[in-house]
Amino acid sequence: MPEQVPEAWAFGAEPAQADELLALVLAGIKSATASSLWDYEAEGEPLPTAGDLSILLDGRGEPRAVIRSTDVHVVPFRGVDAEHAHAEGEGDRSLAYWRVVHEQFWRQHSPGGRGFDDQMPVVCERFTLVHPVPSS
Repeated sequence: MPEQVPEAWAFGAEPAQADELLALVLAGIKSATASSLWDYEAEGEPLPTAGDLSILLDGRGEPRAVIRSTDVHVVPFRGVDAEHAHAEGEGDRSLAYWRVVHEQFWRQHSPGGRGFDDQMPVVCERFTLVHPVPSS
């Protein structure tokens, strides 16, 4: 029996964000991500679980990498810690930077219309890079 094909997705809401964040993964800098639980609920998507494989797409929708989720937990926005923010690898990797960027993102791009609240549930996911796919 064939294995299920992993879900394919891109980081961010725009092609430039997808490319920027993918580059951090491929460079070994980014090993975590955070999503709004409200967005999962609005789109009817199941939460990731440890062991799940995902195909990462670049900004053009091309597959570029495979990652494996290693830890998934849900905490309030204000409960995301500095270690997680650092593992996300963005900006100066500080918790302060993480909070500003993620609040802005969820205010602008949340599909469920719930936007942002500082106690909103955040899905914190850690992952490892399983397979880089070279660009052509």
